[in-house]
Amino acid sequence: MATKRSYEDPCGVARALGVVGERWALLVVRELLYGPKRFADLSRGLPGMSQNVLSQRLRDLEESGVVRRRGLGPPASIRVYELTELGRELRPVLLALGRWGGRLPLVPSGELSADALVLALQTTFDPGAADGMSARCELWFGDDRFLARIAGGAFEIARGGTDPPDSVIDTDPGTLRSVVFAGRALDDAIGSGDLRLHGDRLVAERFAACFPRPEPAPPTER
Repeated sequence: MATKRSYEDPCGVARALGVVGERWALLVVRELLYGPKRFADLSRGLPGMSQNVLSQRLRDLEESGVVRRRGLGPPASIRVYELTELGRELRPVLLALGRWGGRLPLVPSGELSADALVLALQTTFDPGAADGMSARCELWFGDDRFLARIAGGAFEIARGGTDPPDSVIDTDPGTLRSVVFAGRALDDAIGSGDLRLHGDRLVAERFAACFPRPEPAPPTER
């Protein structure tokens, strides 16, 4: 059995990396930022990660007090993983890493999970583009549903929600990513059937324009 990494360094950064520095650990945390998930849902959001490695990372994060398991009562009667209070304190860390990493070159392949796309929206939101906007927009990615609120130049998004939305965008993460970040026209996504829109179209159009791509980091000098 592999032993956990230890840097033998009392620095807080080293101690933090001893808990979340193993490969995939922070991505597991990312997938739990917006609420609890079953093991199968975590695995679906991390397709490049084997189930054995996922099980080990979850055990490590449980032992460190970052993640816990709990049962959902009847009629569901299932077990889910969720962040503890200590784990939820990693939210600003993940947001800062997302902003920093969004300026780096894209990897040649791979798609964002629903939760990763939501994190990308949070890290790229431009209050100036949302000036004067007050709206609620639901994002439907199959069984993953989020309610986004824009008001007063602030952006909030959470899984589920009870407030009636002004607009519903029903699509997949890859399609919404192409509309928001890659310049694909909303009309094209709707016309192809990749995206279905319910409610106020102007709200959806304005929403999609609130997340400009980050300026790339300057090239490395050699």
